[in-house]
Amino acid sequence: MAEPSEWQKRITGEWHGRPSLFDATGTWCGYEDIRRSSVFDNGVTTYYMDGGLTGGGPLAGQFRLGAPFAFGVKDADDDRVYTGPDFYGTGQPYGSFVDSHYYGPGWQVDLNTWNQILPDGQTQVYSSVLYQGWAVVGCFNGVYTRSTDHDDNPATRERVTDFLAAETRRGPVPHIMPTKQSGAYAGSCELWGADQKPRGNVDVRIGLEPLDLLHTRRTLAWSGALTRSATATARRDGNRLFHEGPDAWGNAVAFGRAAFGSLHFTDVTKLKYREFMIDAEPGMTAGKRLAVVYEIFQGNVLDSVLHGLLEWEDAA
Repeated sequence: MAEPSEWQKRITGEWHGRPSLFDATGTWCGYEDIRRSSVFDNGVTTYYMDGGLTGGGPLAGQFRLGAPFAFGVKDADDDRVYTGPDFYGTGQPYGSFVDSHYYGPGWQVDLNTWNQILPDGQTQVYSSVLYQGWAVVGCFNGVYTRSTDHDDNPATRERVTDFLAAETRRGPVPHIMPTKQSGAYAGSCELWGADQKPRGNVDVRIGLEPLDLLHTRRTLAWSGALTRSATATARRDGNRLFHEGPDAWGNAVAFGRAAFGSLHFTDVTKLKYREFMIDAEPGMTAGKRLAVVYEIFQGNVLDSVLHGLLEWEDAA
């Protein structure tokens, strides 16, 4: 390939983050200090990841890096193929979001990684759910910021340092929606078909009406290129969430700020989703920004992918 793919252009530069590691129960275990980049040079793309693990508990021996990771990528806008030696698998971009499935011999886990670049082009919301066969054994997730002159510009280094300090505070914060304040997370999202072609924009609104400290009436409403509305009572039990009808049924589990769920409507449509509370702080601050990704299935067939950034609105 003479030119990099559109996704490759989106991720040029170096990305700095401090993702948190969680075990299979959702218990916070530690931080992964990472600098990563994806370099396109003379038609060849190589992905680099360098860093270490702070903490980790019983998982530390498995997920601490013994050497920097590097692996080849067959770059394309339909299928990105990871050719090893440190990761093998594929990733499918849908605009500014990519869904990757691959195996890491060094970590000895299968990974499902979701990378979502926000509209500012400088912020990336990241998660890797880690599997042994079909069983979840852990999760890495966090937020990254981009730089192009980190080693040469003191102002950039200061910005990155402040960003990493914020991620250190926020990493262990649990995913808990407001429990006494009605309102909604709302914003315009991109809709992409399973063929990886754009279908237009969708206004997404997650309306929240707390019923008590553990139950909330949630209404998910889409309008624009896709129209749907469904209301369900959401019951929280620790880091687990249950959607209990009448219009939608399913559940979710949270690893820190990120909740991963499955939602079934009363027709053939079902969702696989992630809600990420970007700026949730310790204490009782849920955060004003919610990054969302919905993979929309008709039966067992992927139909489309909807993703974007929502902002909190207080109820009138």
